[in-house]
Amino acid sequence: MTNERTGSTRIRLYTPTGARSGAALLWIHGGGLLFGDAKQDEALCLSTAERLGIVIVSANYRFAPEHPFPAAHDDVLSAWRWLLEHATELGIDSKRIVIGGESAGAGLAAGLVQRIHDEGGAAPCGQWLFAPMLDDRTAARRELDALRHFVWDNESNREGWSGHLGTATGAATAPEYAVPGRRTDVSGLPPAFITWGDIELFAEEDRAYADALRDAGVPVTTDVVEGAPHGFSNWAKETPSAKALVERAQEWLRTVTAQA
Repeated sequence: MTNERTGSTRIRLYTPTGARSGAALLWIHGGGLLFGDAKQDEALCLSTAERLGIVIVSANYRFAPEHPFPAAHDDVLSAWRWLLEHATELGIDSKRIVIGGESAGAGLAAGLVQRIHDEGGAAPCGQWLFAPMLDDRTAARRELDALRHFVWDNESNREGWSGHLGTATGAATAPEYAVPGRRTDVSGLPPAFITWGDIELFAEEDRAYADALRDAGVPVTTDVVEGAPHGFSNWAKETPSAKALVERAQEWLRTVTAQA
């Protein structure tokens, strides 16, 4: 692992010690848009790089509310562009890159995928989304506050989204790419792997996004873990269910990059 920088954005670069497959992953950490660091996903990045022989760029980004949208979005876009610029020297086929993340990072990943699609040019071959934070309208549903979801509840969700957007949640409109779950036309986006726990706050919005992608003809693999709270594959990564989920996700990643 080495630390790199692109402009003001700090990134961590993971390269496999063995043979490289030619594929790569841009990974974006979680933290509710308010906190976190690429270092928190070291175990996942190391495991994935070694198991699949892929290069991984794990991006840091600025946080709300001090830095509202588009700050974090621009930072992960900068990391994407850095990865493309250095693809040849890193032995990466630019057609075999996936964008992924967890929680808020998965939401940033989904928004980034949408923007890349709209702008044209080199595009990811897949999106790898763990419990993505996709839709501010969930935060606007005050009846969800009483449920007190473990790890990330709706009051925390509202704080994250309102800081990111700089406005109250659930407004009539939102800036393009800031709220991926609001996008009405998701046709043409790359294949997706989306996983969530069935008891977490994001279960409904994640299912809705997966359904929208499928309805638009996008290949989607969903992995819904029964009884799992938000982010368990990270903070409970040593449990059998978390290990099994990561292995299933990595196999999807291996397959989608091999087919690109």
